[in-house]
Amino acid sequence: MQPRIKDQLAWQQTELLMQPALIRVLDNIRKKLEDSPWTGTYESIQTPYPGYRLDLKCSTQRISIDIWQLCYQVCFRDYSRVDGSTEAQDVEIDTQLIDERGEIAWNVLEEKTQTIIHQLFVNLPATPPPPTHLPTGFPTGNPTSEGLPAED
Repeated sequence: MQPRIKDQLAWQQTELLMQPALIRVLDNIRKKLEDSPWTGTYESIQTPYPGYRLDLKCSTQRISIDIWQLCYQVCFRDYSRVDGSTEAQDVEIDTQLIDERGEIAWNVLEEKTQTIIHQLFVNLPATPPPPTHLPTGFPTGNPTSEGLPAED
């Protein structure tokens, strides 16, 4: 879903925020992947509009995430993502991300980005535990006294 920006001021604020939001989103994803069982790769996409996709993989699970959607969540107030929808959504700039001088409020931007990326990783499907491999020749199942030599 693409955002629909309502006026020229909002457009200028969006231009101010999108590149820093993209950089903070990518950096926070990188940090989360360092301590995660998930691996991630990026791919350029052209449909429905040019952008980037994050492909996450863990064991047999695969998840694809539109990076612009994450940036929209950072830049806009109460932005809700609807998968598969091509309708434009009216958006409102999160003005807390811009300080009184009209510049980026970097600490606020970073905090909001961290929260969004944290939620992304918290909501990923649970990863299965790694398989336990026993050396060959060892019995499997519960240990019992059956089949053991009698004690003297």
